[in-house]
Amino acid sequence: MMRAIRRLFAALTVALLAFRAVGSFLSWIEKQEDTAANAWIDEDEYEDV
Repeated sequence: MMRAIRRLFAALTVALLAFRAVGSFLSWIEKQEDTAANAWIDEDEYEDV
């Protein structure tokens, strides 16, 4: 019985950590998408000058 409780606790812990990792990754992707739009330089704009 004790082994089953430990395995259940371990499974819940792993699931929680995986959920947090996916959330952090998706948050990081959103930040990358926001900054990537500002990072591109329009080279044609500088050629006209």
